[in-house]
Amino acid sequence: METIIFVHLFHILIVGGLFLYVGISKTTIPNFMYMVLVILGIIIILYHGFKIYKKLMEGKIPWVNYIHFFLIGPLLIYIGINKEKTKRLYFELILMLAFASIGYHGYYLFQ
Repeated sequence: METIIFVHLFHILIVGGLFLYVGISKTTIPNFMYMVLVILGIIIILYHGFKIYKKLMEGKIPWVNYIHFFLIGPLLIYIGINKEKTKRLYFELILMLAFASIGYHGYYLFQ
C-alpha cells in the first residue's frame, strides 16, 4: 500500500512538476536539462520494457507500461536530442502529459 502511495506522489510532484516545467519553459530550459531528458527517456524505456516482458510472461496486459515505453520515453529523448530546435508540438505534448500525470495519479491517490 505504501508503495502505491509513493508511486502516486512521485508522479504528481516529481514527474508532473518536471513535465510542467519543460512544457511551460519550452526552449528556455537550461542546456543541461536536455541531457537529463535523454537519460530519463532511456531509463523509462529500459525499465518499462522489462516490465512489459515480465507482465506478458505472467499473462497480464501491461497497458501503462506501453504508454511509458512507446510515448513518454521516446518523447523525452526526442526533446533532449533536438534541444532548442524542438517544435512547439512536442512541448505541448509534454505539457498534456504533465496534466494527465497529475490528474490520473491525484485521482487514484485520493480514491
